[in-house]
Amino acid sequence: MGKIKLLLDEDVHAALSDILQKRGFNVVHAQQAAKKGVSDAGILAHAVQQQRCILSFNVKDFVILHNEYVRSGKEHWGIIVSKQLPIGETLRRILKVLQRHSQKSMKNRLLFLQKNKE
Repeated sequence: MGKIKLLLDEDVHAALSDILQKRGFNVVHAQQAAKKGVSDAGILAHAVQQQRCILSFNVKDFVILHNEYVRSGKEHWGIIVSKQLPIGETLRRILKVLQRHSQKSMKNRLLFLQKNKE
């Protein structure tokens, strides 16, 4: 199974992409992808096109988008949401997800980045 490829939404710490890249993960921040200011729906569409899972602190909007995709039969490569966290805590939690899940296991999945669950 392939590793998760991540797209970090613009509300996520930009430095997190550099940290994860140095650890060997395929990660792009919305700013690096020239997607700053793009709507959440546009970010999700870009992630689908690039076969990337999204990490966002914008919980409400991405939960709604996930539900819309499910209802309409559209597929995505995963959405990970969380409340706003300090960069160190975000890193710790996302590393657990990246170690436990594959690109295939995240497909069409909505995951909440939690302290002890994932």
